[in-house]
Amino acid sequence: MNIGRLAEDNIKRFGEYKFVNYERRWHTNVQIDSAANRLGNALKSLDVKKGDRVGVQLLNCPELLHVFFAVFKIGAILVPINPSLRVPELAYLYQDAGIKTLISSPDYLDKIIEARRDAPQLIHIILTGKKSPRDAISYGKLIKRESDELGIEETDNDDTAVMIYTAGTTGNPKGVMLTHYNWYTHVTGYYETVLLDAWGVAVKGAVKKQNKAAAKKAEVFGVSRERVSLITLPLFHGYGVFALNLEFLTGGKLVLMARWDAEEAMKRIEKYKITEFRGVPTMYIQLLNHPKADQYDLSSLVTCICGSAPMPLTVARQWKEKYGIDIWEGYGLSEATTVNCGNIARRKPPKYGSIGTCYQKCNTIKIFDEAGRELPAGQTGEIVIKGPCVMKGYWNKPEETAAVLKNGWLHTGDVGYMDEDGYIYLTDRKKDLIIRGGENIYPKEIENILHQHPAVLEAGVIGIPDEVYGEAVKAFVVLKKGGTVSCEELMNFCKDNMPTYKRPKVIQLMNDLPKSAVGKILRRELRNIG
Repeated sequence: MNIGRLAEDNIKRFGEYKFVNYERRWHTNVQIDSAANRLGNALKSLDVKKGDRVGVQLLNCPELLHVFFAVFKIGAILVPINPSLRVPELAYLYQDAGIKTLISSPDYLDKIIEARRDAPQLIHIILTGKKSPRDAISYGKLIKRESDELGIEETDNDDTAVMIYTAGTTGNPKGVMLTHYNWYTHVTGYYETVLLDAWGVAVKGAVKKQNKAAAKKAEVFGVSRERVSLITLPLFHGYGVFALNLEFLTGGKLVLMARWDAEEAMKRIEKYKITEFRGVPTMYIQLLNHPKADQYDLSSLVTCICGSAPMPLTVARQWKEKYGIDIWEGYGLSEATTVNCGNIARRKPPKYGSIGTCYQKCNTIKIFDEAGRELPAGQTGEIVIKGPCVMKGYWNKPEETAAVLKNGWLHTGDVGYMDEDGYIYLTDRKKDLIIRGGENIYPKEIENILHQHPAVLEAGVIGIPDEVYGEAVKAFVVLKKGGTVSCEELMNFCKDNMPTYKRPKVIQLMNDLPKSAVGKILRRELRNIG
């Protein structure tokens, strides 16, 4: 099966309708699909074949939707890329994935050209916008000359559809291979459990025939077609692929924001009668504390979901008090197709502090001890996941794959426990992971960059609490003998060499760092200092 069929199936079931709004302009489902088909034909004309990796390095925009489904339909592999990555990170990713064709914006061309020096296999750079430089291909001109009729490539269930790069503790990102079947079972499982069961409707037995005209306007087997989702989280994350597939499946609508801005989000919620908002804790904190919060009507909201980082209980309670809506906290990871469990809206009140229950009925989530044995309710261990949502593996990394996939179980590295009702409580994140505003940061990445400064001897990085972003980066630095550099100078060095979200909030100079007998920096002792 090919997940790209969701776009055409959407049109057959619902007809043409306003599907996505971007910068106050509506694009219909037919227009999105037509552009995707044109782009698919254009990519084929550039000799992109089944199994080739196609990079897309864009902020949220309609073109991103075109790319997703164009790549799916021709059987190539989509590689979403964070545009804010620095040149060395981009070069590694381009080279590791073997990207020959990249679709991006003129805003990032300088970085792309510089990164390509270390990734010479990158041949085609396609840029959106009205004008493209001579060393790039114009996206608009490219698709304008192509047909909007495109045959969908036959793909096997186990063929990779998307490759999402996730940071590794050793510093090099890993490409998470997610198949067409991963995505299809994931989105349909979510649809059944979260959207249907939440309203007291279940898919059981034969599906009754419906009046087609009524179905197009009213609901899809119990799911309201009046749903309008505000998409503020970046679509280059795995969540973006999930959100797009879900709305094609259910006939919903999307309102896209290129970048997060609290007031602009409130404006759109009021103007477009947004019913569903999915965000990270930082977004809810900024909405609650915005000086103009009382000027906007957010009463259209029906469902508010939080993920990517733990939601502070005080924030959830303040949101409920102010807007009368519960925040439904969930959990997921790229290796398990992004959305795995949560408090299911409307079925019953959420258990604050819990990340909820397993979303997909075809999947299983358990708690294992270090010997791989299932633990009873209330006992803390590693969260493990099994089922069709689990990734195919890491791209070209068999040893790393074997380390996390054991007997069909995905070992997440996250620690928690399950109560008697099946609700999971996350007690610790992956050993050293820092989550700032929903963005994953590994200390090793920051340490490697700090080590590039000529005055730095050693660096140790940890996460510290932050009232707005959940966590922030703190760096402990030991200078070389005779080294003279201030914390301010190190901050400026970080500013020049890493994205904003990865920069340390605090740098503390140390005479030495705590270490184990074998010389390993002891982060747990740094946390006691920090």
